[in-house]
Amino acid sequence: MTRRNFLEQGGVAGGILAMAASCERADQKAANDLASLDAVETAARIGAGEISAKEAVEAAIDRAERIDRKINAIAFKTFDAAREAAGTRSGPWAGVPTFIKDLDDLVGVPTGFGSRAFPGYKGRAQTPLIDAVLALGVVSLGKSATPEFGLTATTEPKSAGKTRNPWDTDHSTGGSSGGAAALVAAGVVPVAHASDGGGSIRIPASCCGNVGLKVSRNRYPEARPELAGPVTIAVHGVQSRTVRDTAAVVAALEVPPEESGLPPVGLATRASERRLRIGLFTAGADGLPVDVEVVEATRAAAKLCENLGHAVEEIALPFAPGLSEAFLLYWAKYAEVAVVKWEEGSGLKRNGLAFENFTLGLIETLEAQREKLPAAIARLQAADAEFASMFADLDLLLSPVVAAPPPEIGYLDADLPYEEHLKRVVGYAQFTGLYNIVGAPAISLPLSMSAKGLPIGAMFGAKKGDERTLLELAFELEEAAPWSGRRPPIFG
Repeated sequence: MTRRNFLEQGGVAGGILAMAASCERADQKAANDLASLDAVETAARIGAGEISAKEAVEAAIDRAERIDRKINAIAFKTFDAAREAAGTRSGPWAGVPTFIKDLDDLVGVPTGFGSRAFPGYKGRAQTPLIDAVLALGVVSLGKSATPEFGLTATTEPKSAGKTRNPWDTDHSTGGSSGGAAALVAAGVVPVAHASDGGGSIRIPASCCGNVGLKVSRNRYPEARPELAGPVTIAVHGVQSRTVRDTAAVVAALEVPPEESGLPPVGLATRASERRLRIGLFTAGADGLPVDVEVVEATRAAAKLCENLGHAVEEIALPFAPGLSEAFLLYWAKYAEVAVVKWEEGSGLKRNGLAFENFTLGLIETLEAQREKLPAAIARLQAADAEFASMFADLDLLLSPVVAAPPPEIGYLDADLPYEEHLKRVVGYAQFTGLYNIVGAPAISLPLSMSAKGLPIGAMFGAKKGDERTLLELAFELEEAAPWSGRRPPIFG
């Protein structure tokens, strides 16, 4: 979809988001604190003239200046440009403040890709996906922090320092959309752009207590086609605090079925009466250890579903060995593509001053096993049929998002030796990559808290194209076990 086509559909997008605004939340109706409002409510108040876009943006900038000193979630600030843009935007979310993840270009704005290798680089063009996000009318306050090239499951890049969790600053926000997740959880902005190539929306959502939906492959406009490859694993989305914000974004950004090859989602606004068959598993694809608190939280989510009348049964994943190894080689190819492009543009050779241990280690892994890459790609492609077979008797899957509560800062430190970093990240993020491999949707919902007061998400997954079922269940769970009243110690 081109930018022009998307803008021509602005009336449709505006209509469906106006419908979302009519589904007013009782707790937000009385709220006077702008930090507590979600994006739908913020847009509704701007549209009704209760607040101005300039006021909404200025209040968000004030929160950003105060809060980012504690969480270090902003990679680049564009506050002056945001002030100029406030009140000039059109679209269903005109004036709603947000951030764009620092893996994507905004014209004229620095992009660091979470790396030390790009000082002074500024975006020269924007993808159709970023154009579509901005066409909602949102006002970007800058770039949110990310690890180098989004390659790991925490946000602690050497380029910008460690992003800290607003629930406990000694703990990680997850990655790679960790900056976006922290800014939303801390109430700086109601929603923030995010992306997910192996769990990078869902992992930070789990760590920070947000809603994080990874959509189906091809659901949204094109983004960074040079990284697509024979198996497109990365998709884009948002971090949000409410299901309705996430549902509104899906309805506004999805491309027509003739372009996506998927059934349309439309605007989900409430729970469905349909009772679902849910398959529960708490063991990852490789049988690596899972923290007991995470297992208990996942089983609590299953019990909640049963209490609501859904049928839950324990299942085993039907995947033959080798899927994780294949995904690792393919993931390493992403690292190589990014670094080779830097070498071509700079005329320099990769080195440890420009790039982190994990990035260089992934490339070395690929170089040592390059002859295995075609077989790895074939293995990833074969997983589609294996995954689809699970839905002959099931509607959704339920599992942990990650294998442990948010780890302490430094657990996935950029200075760790590559082999140790790899061992830790594979054990921690063993559940999310499956959905990237097969291109199916999955959502992290903030249903539990650890004994230390840190969020633990539950992940629900669906067959390819069935975001609607995920969103309708999410609305039901949000009502049955509300999380809107939970706030981290660093908020607003």
